[in-house]
Amino acid sequence: MTYDDATTAPHDWSSTGFSTRAIHAGSEPDATTGAVVPPIYQVSTYKQDGVGGLRGGYEYSRSANPTRDALQECLAALEGGTAGFAFASGLAAEDTLLRTVLAPGDHIVMPDDAYGGTFRLVDQVVTRWGVEYTPADLTDLAAVRQAVRAETTLIWCETPTNPLLAVADIAALADIAHQAGALLVVDNTFATPYLQQPLALGADVVVHSTTKYCGGHSDVVGGALVVDDAGLAERITFHQNALGAVAGPFDAWLTLRGLKTLAVRMDRHCDNAERVSMYLDSHPAVRQVIYPGLVDHPGHELAAKQMKRFGGMVSFRVTDEPTALAVCDRTTVFTLAESLGGIESLIEHPGRMTHASVAGSALEVPGDLVRLSVGIEDADDLIADLERALG
Repeated sequence: MTYDDATTAPHDWSSTGFSTRAIHAGSEPDATTGAVVPPIYQVSTYKQDGVGGLRGGYEYSRSANPTRDALQECLAALEGGTAGFAFASGLAAEDTLLRTVLAPGDHIVMPDDAYGGTFRLVDQVVTRWGVEYTPADLTDLAAVRQAVRAETTLIWCETPTNPLLAVADIAALADIAHQAGALLVVDNTFATPYLQQPLALGADVVVHSTTKYCGGHSDVVGGALVVDDAGLAERITFHQNALGAVAGPFDAWLTLRGLKTLAVRMDRHCDNAERVSMYLDSHPAVRQVIYPGLVDHPGHELAAKQMKRFGGMVSFRVTDEPTALAVCDRTTVFTLAESLGGIESLIEHPGRMTHASVAGSALEVPGDLVRLSVGIEDADDLIADLERALG
């Protein structure tokens, strides 16, 4: 069976809605078979039509792979960028970016409650290259300006942050970065491209752990970068190939499959997180609930301005660390596990688990803090589970 050019020509999805782009960008029907889902090109090398005669630009799958290309096209479309890059993990994406843009003597401003893995990468790996960093409260623009130096190359932003869910003003941070001749990098993992569009707000690079909401099913590890600058994209392309920490074909296929349902999943995550946060906010055993959707959250108004909704992550504090550990141990619907963003609800103790690497540093998280990744189960069951655990 053959298809004419009108059938196989790529469609411009840029003017369509988010869910349409999530389903179709990068997923044009296969020209040979008409398959509506991109195949898994589980291949390492490609036949050349003579020396240097590449079919579609493919020669070796570290450099390019059709399944990874499909994912990268979809990621760029969803974030409003011109180029997307898929990696073996979120930290592989971060490491590749840092190696791309940093040189000895450069300086980074990073959140004072950054993800523990990012902090470990910067504090224990990047500093060995002669790079320095300053933790700062990114919600305090004066503090950010004070932290910026002449040598500052990057302002690294998470919003909302992990696990304290602080909300930073992306547009304001972009202005500060650009006035200093620096780049603004935004880790958009918690918000996802469905809820927040950092590039449209002035960011230069978007980072994702696609392991989380983008994949969405706790069955794949991956990372991504998205940019809207051709020169920066060319540099990242070189380093992605030179460093080689790319997403494999099957991992890329799983992540692409997850992206197709991102919008409907995120709406359910947000619905459930809103109900869980309101329940916790009224519980006598909980002394603080941290969720941008609550009106008493210090970043509530800003989150309402730059996010579509408030996300699926909820953190809360109890009386002390032993109580927090006990709550984590008692749940049955919430699974005690690291990571986040899957369809199933997870509970964890950041101080002993995901953020153990920042213990004793300026980024140490409170011992009485519990973090929830609120899944898409029935909200009544999630609340009943927390009621048992808190009781």
